[in-house]
Amino acid sequence: MKILEKYTFGVGDRFTRQGKAQLEALIAAKKLGADIIPVWNKSNREHVTIHTHPDSLRAEADAAVAALGWKDSYYVDADHIGLKTVDNFLAASDFYTLDVADFSGKPADEKSVKAFMEANKKFVGKLTIPGIDHPLEITEKTILEAAGKFLLAIEEAGKIYRHVEEKKGKGNFVTEVSIDETDLPQSPTEMLFILSAIAKEGIPAQTVAPKFTGRFNKGVDYVGDVVQFEKEFNEDLCVLAFAVKEFGLPANLKLSVHSGSDKFSIYGPINRAIKKHNAGLHLKTAGTTWLEEIIGLACAGGEGLVIAKEVYRKAYERFDELCAPYAAVIDIKKDALPVPAEVDAWDEKRYAQTLRHVQSNPLYNLNFRQLVHVGYKVAAELGERYYRALDDNEKVVAQNVPENLLERHIKRVFI
Repeated sequence: MKILEKYTFGVGDRFTRQGKAQLEALIAAKKLGADIIPVWNKSNREHVTIHTHPDSLRAEADAAVAALGWKDSYYVDADHIGLKTVDNFLAASDFYTLDVADFSGKPADEKSVKAFMEANKKFVGKLTIPGIDHPLEITEKTILEAAGKFLLAIEEAGKIYRHVEEKKGKGNFVTEVSIDETDLPQSPTEMLFILSAIAKEGIPAQTVAPKFTGRFNKGVDYVGDVVQFEKEFNEDLCVLAFAVKEFGLPANLKLSVHSGSDKFSIYGPINRAIKKHNAGLHLKTAGTTWLEEIIGLACAGGEGLVIAKEVYRKAYERFDELCAPYAAVIDIKKDALPVPAEVDAWDEKRYAQTLRHVQSNPLYNLNFRQLVHVGYKVAAELGERYYRALDDNEKVVAQNVPENLLERHIKRVFI
């Protein structure tokens, strides 16, 4: 079986132009003593929006690895796929993020629920898990409620996994189970029963992406109770370690943090937790590269700055259309957005400082940043004009991408 390394870093790339720049950040991290493996990821939604195919992401990853002489492992993730979308990813991907959030909260059949209750009734009472300073209080109602929330979803994950296994062969890919895009966070107790269901389905999950407490909005900092997040994150790690032994799940099972880019407030707690528990981590940072790409174009001036301003103007004009698909992971105060006419008057420095995620800069505007984040569809519609601008300004863009990943993300989380 492919064994996923301890620390992995999701480096999604909307427009498949920054593979080398992203890999440079991990090469720099390696020189600092941190062995982190890249996982290039791109969702079906992004492929549809940009009119690309999963094979293009594989080509980008392979080219970056060859160009920079990377000798370690690397992966290409079929991100947030289901049975309806997975087949397009089979040739290119060796990492599959099984997204079953749409099935959460829907009832499994009575026979499945009964079997689940029977398999987990041994946990009824006070369950002591090493590392958690209080026993988990578990009743039959606890297990029944967990089944009602997650059992059907994990059964769906089993169907997707078995479909991929049939096509790719057993052990030839890495599996992640994603239940992060749900309304409510999962408690450590619920995590235990999610992992029980994963094991029952025979899914050799090496990472699991829960819904954590707080808001994980796209491309901006964490919003929530950092102290509570740290407590729950540590408890989740303890539950994972317990579940590996209890259910026979892969020994390297680890947490995956989706929408993990730019969550600066919780990077310290995550860093402390993975070191304390000697635990692995998968951190997804897809959107931050797209934003650094736009920052790079703005900094280049000329046509690059014109395009950056045009992306904002059209995103502002199409606010409802572009924000609707991301409503669960953005919070934009429209009255705090500059009007496009104001942005048109900015120079490259002002645009970059408003967009770049440096919270100490008084010009930084998290509403502006979130709107540009969901505005990648506008850039896609520019077609060759946008790609040509990226190619013409590659040196400037490629300075921003690795610096952002190394200084604002990797050093804070892994070093």
